Amino acid sequence: MKNYFKYKEFFAATVLLVILILLVLVPGQKKVMSITPLLVTIALIELIYIYKLINLKRKNIKCRAPSDIVIIVWLVFIIWELCTTKLDIAHPVLVPNPEDVFNVFATQYKELLLNVAYSMEILLIGFFSGLSGGVILGIVAGRIQRLREFSFPIANVLTPIPAVVFSPYLVAIMPTFRSASVVVIILGIFWPTFLNMMIRVNSIDQRIEDSARVLNVKNSTMMWKIVLPYVFPGIISGLKVSMTTSLLMLNFAEMLGATHGMGYYIQNNNVFANYTNVIAGIILEGIVVTLLSGIISWVQCRAIKWH
Repeated sequence: MKNYFKYKEFFAATVLLVILILLVLVPGQKKVMSITPLLVTIALIELIYIYKLINLKRKNIKCRAPSDIVIIVWLVFIIWELCTTKLDIAHPVLVPNPEDVFNVFATQYKELLLNVAYSMEILLIGFFSGLSGGVILGIVAGRIQRLREFSFPIANVLTPIPAVVFSPYLVAIMPTFRSASVVVIILGIFWPTFLNMMIRVNSIDQRIEDSARVLNVKNSTMMWKIVLPYVFPGIISGLKVSMTTSLLMLNFAEMLGATHGMGYYIQNNNVFANYTNVIAGIILEGIVVTLLSGIISWVQCRAIKWH
């Protein structure tokens, strides 16, 4: 660890960490709940930061981004702690103190996990249904000229329309909110994927197809050995954007009339002006998005190593 002290960013992050911990430990003007969840959160962030530094050092990569990010995080926590718990100058309702916000994770973890599980189930069903449908039908339409000429104008019109605009109507006509949410996600993923697949299939070098015809390559072989390998990198590289879009649409739909889910949790607490839970829900959303993004990045690195 001595090598890290040569970097001023690491030293600055460490100083800010010490200041933050002292602020949390010293009693302020405002009475707060248990400080343990906040201290545990700070410790987890610091451990992730140290792990990232060690990993970069092992790979001999010079990157200051982790230090810059953690410095900003500690500054936000320090300002938040000073304005709420220590000086009590922030709005008592709109800006809850960090101790109470992170105490929500300790006291309501079962409810939070239930809402995450509910949202993830709908998200994955809608995401993979829309993605697989868009890929399969897009490839077929891209290979058949008549289908391509018929479906391209339709997809070109429907793709730019945000799927969230259909949410109120779908919630009203679908038998359950769950089915309405799945359809919203499918619509948001299907049309962009469908259009992208048609364009990619149609952009295959004509010389490759001509060579395949000369060699009497069967259509099935052409599909599995040429078309799919050609479009596969595009599918994988677009997963992160597609997943983020799906989560956005799901949260919007959940805020309209759901009884479970991350979006519902935030909206329900917002109605009752419980902004402590609202901020905790937003933080939870950020954690979930970060984890999903990390998983997709891991898949991308291993599925398309040649890109």
